[in-house]
Amino acid sequence: MSTPTPIIHPQDSLIGEIKEVHGPVVVITCHHRLPPLRRALKTKVNSETYLFEVHQHLDETHVRAITLHYSCGLKRGQPVYDTGGPLHIPVATSCLGRMVNTFGEPLDGGERLPSDAYRNIHEPPVSLNEAVGVSEVLESGIKAIDLLCPFVRGGKTGLFGGAGVGKTVLIMEFMHAIASLHAGVTVFAGVGERIREGHELWHEIRKSGVMPQTVMVYGQMDESPGVRFRVGLAALTYAEYLRDATAREVLYVMDNIFRFVQAGSEVSSLLGRMSATVGYQPTLISEVAEMQERITSTRYGAITAVQAVYVPADDMSDPAVNAILSHLDTTVILSRDQAGKGIYPAIDPLGSGSKLMNRYTLGDRHYRIAETVREHLARYRELEDIIAMLGIEELSEADRRIVKRARRLQQYMTQPFHVTAAYTGLPGVSVGLEDTLDDCEAFMAGDYDGVDEKACYMRGSMKALRQ
Repeated sequence: MSTPTPIIHPQDSLIGEIKEVHGPVVVITCHHRLPPLRRALKTKVNSETYLFEVHQHLDETHVRAITLHYSCGLKRGQPVYDTGGPLHIPVATSCLGRMVNTFGEPLDGGERLPSDAYRNIHEPPVSLNEAVGVSEVLESGIKAIDLLCPFVRGGKTGLFGGAGVGKTVLIMEFMHAIASLHAGVTVFAGVGERIREGHELWHEIRKSGVMPQTVMVYGQMDESPGVRFRVGLAALTYAEYLRDATAREVLYVMDNIFRFVQAGSEVSSLLGRMSATVGYQPTLISEVAEMQERITSTRYGAITAVQAVYVPADDMSDPAVNAILSHLDTTVILSRDQAGKGIYPAIDPLGSGSKLMNRYTLGDRHYRIAETVREHLARYRELEDIIAMLGIEELSEADRRIVKRARRLQQYMTQPFHVTAAYTGLPGVSVGLEDTLDDCEAFMAGDYDGVDEKACYMRGSMKALRQ
């Protein structure tokens, strides 16, 4: 636990004054010493405190900093004070149920968080001898994920997809599952969220009943790139605190990590760095790694991360996507083609996967059933063009049987969510992993060959039909 942020007396901590203002970038002339990189500096604008973060040393007397507030009101000659350390935020278990900004200040109209303890948002990751490896499946109650791309307890999961394929809805369902199935807590990082989206999500989470076990940290789209660049670290600081202080299952949700990359690119350009591949910042790999390596579990508690990743133009070869992908344990690909067929969640069963998809971690039965389901769905995808041109009657009897079972499996992988029940009229369901395995095994054994495909759509377990 970091020591509390020192109380700043402006007359004792004057470090210099503003020399230049270039939008969110400020050049500060320092009188006696240069503050270290990432040091938080402050100034007063109409009785409001504005914070800066030092990013470059220009020479012996000048530093370049990024504003963490709007730059309106800043001017040359304005005095700048040293806070004595990097940006710290107040932490307490009372943060649950609250919505705050990057600085830990309330956005929900409630009282300020108690300031008896602070944490540095740039805290280094736990040491290797304290970290715990990942080797356990974390059930989500979502059939397609638990079967084909299971979550890893203490691991990192990425939800990849373009706009409008259901990333945010899936994230909300994960948050509901952690609260209801695992009695855990959730830290939500809204990176570059639209104000409308953030407002709607806040109300949806309150309606779903999981807000008392959630803390939401927002850095909105209209804020400084410095805020959007650091809001993920601020939220991660709360996740680390809850992991250490409550010893509960912690779900760290980031929506959207691609906007974190965009904010980093904006900051890099403002600092005058030359762009690298496809216009991204040259520090892309290290910035992503710095955040991902802090998502670590210890013997006291686990942080499981779920990160929505916007895929520009649905191009999975994008450098930012590849930089994020290299850190993930589970990859969930959300397909526009699946959404177009009415398959929700729109998970691509063949493109998604997990590093823990092996017999040692999953067990023989789970691994065997998952691989057989993939084989059925892959064969169906191969035959789709032939079926469209010639009809299913032209297939061999074995292929017709595989196609019909794959269609039922595809319909079975749909599921009504708790968080969308008010809109769809379908009550949400959670399906245990054992029930999912039993159902899929029965599908492939031919037990449901006589069941209409529509009877498999948007339901939970098939137990009712088996009885």
